[in-house]
Amino acid sequence: MEAKKTALIVTDGQVSVQKLADSIASALEDFAVSVVPAGAFKGTHILGAGLVFFGAEQANPPTFNYLHKVLRHINLVGRPCGVFSPASGEAVEYLINMVKDSELTLYGDAFSGGGDITGWARKVAVQFKS
Repeated sequence: MEAKKTALIVTDGQVSVQKLADSIASALEDFAVSVVPAGAFKGTHILGAGLVFFGAEQANPPTFNYLHKVLRHINLVGRPCGVFSPASGEAVEYLINMVKDSELTLYGDAFSGGGDITGWARKVAVQFKS
């Protein structure tokens, strides 16, 4: 029996971001998905994830301090990643910069409000290679 692919969605805990995270989780039908608020994030959450998403309403949310520190000191080269925000271009830029040191493979188009979040999530998931 083949193990199910895993995905992790880390959010800042804001209601608008959580709604987007729930839509992403629903779109990832072939994945075992964990949605974790950044305040409860532990480094071990990311180790088992083959696909990662980060979402925030505003740039530099205080709940992301530990997550940002972990991503500066871990190598996740080649793992696909998507970043999203309900409407903030500044939040998206922050998230893009946050993942650089970890060498996650960022999906080219971040989601910044409006449009089809489930279609976008599926496009990011296509980047997953088991």
